[in-house]
Amino acid sequence: MEKEKITEEKILKGKPGMLMLFVSLLLMIVGTLLIVVGGIRMEHGGPGAGIILAVSLILGIGLICVGIVMLCGLKVIHPNEALVLTLFGNYYGTFYEPGFYWVIPFCTAVNPTAGKQEALQQEGKGKEVSVNINLSSSGSSKIVSLKTMTLDNKRQKVNDEMGNPVEIGTIVIWKVKNATKAVLNMENYKEFLSIQCDAITRNAARNYPYDTGNGSDEKTLRGSSQEIADIMQEELQKKVLEAGIEILDVRITHLAYAPEIASAMLQRQQAAAIIDARQKIVEGAVGMVEMALDQLSKNQIVELDEERKAAMVSNLLVVLCGNKDAQPIVNSGSIY
Repeated sequence: MEKEKITEEKILKGKPGMLMLFVSLLLMIVGTLLIVVGGIRMEHGGPGAGIILAVSLILGIGLICVGIVMLCGLKVIHPNEALVLTLFGNYYGTFYEPGFYWVIPFCTAVNPTAGKQEALQQEGKGKEVSVNINLSSSGSSKIVSLKTMTLDNKRQKVNDEMGNPVEIGTIVIWKVKNATKAVLNMENYKEFLSIQCDAITRNAARNYPYDTGNGSDEKTLRGSSQEIADIMQEELQKKVLEAGIEILDVRITHLAYAPEIASAMLQRQQAAAIIDARQKIVEGAVGMVEMALDQLSKNQIVELDEERKAAMVSNLLVVLCGNKDAQPIVNSGSIY
């Protein structure tokens, strides 16, 4: 039977830390004084001195031990941080409010990503790696950050809808919304987010072409990057909901054809652009020729038969559609 995931969290309101710190120090001082008083009593001798010493030692050592144990229950929470606690293997509660608190000393802070995070951050920095890893065993290093963070999903090569290999890279702006779910429902919520981001990026690239090149309204990775990024954000949010993560934004930072086909695709894009430009030029030239013939006929400047009209249309199209400037030939005689 599958174990039920933690869906409800308990917000803790711990006891004031300064008060419990004072009580702990007071117990340790009183315990020390009892031991000193018992030793002084033993030096002066008298009836029952040994019993008084034994009782003083037991009470003094007991109070000192209680004070030391109570000190272990002090917790410091900074702004935009959370602390998830368990007690004897069971979920105890979560701190969200910043401050100095005291909880039952046997409560244990939980954050499976703490040690791995510190090790990755200090990788390649020599001795600092081992120092930070050792600190990860303490409760203070197992704080869950609620700050806004960025996941840089590096370039990955995928095939678009048309089967063309493309390189795509994304960034994800995210933060932990529910620290209890992030820590107790996932082994490593940061690694889980990274894997889900890879899957969503690949799925988006497969569902859309890089570019259609035919001027259609179909969504493409290049022409509709913002719309596709919004779709990716919505899908990614659904995937990481159980991890207590909120996706604030998704952006496509890199998009290009793979190097092996980039040159061919560039030629294809250039050819398509030339064809589109030629089509516009021809449409404009035909309109101008039609307007010229209409004006000549309307104003009765010159009457042209069908053969002369055809020659005139041919000459105008050559002038208007040519790549280079036309070299006119002046006819000083009759046009017939």
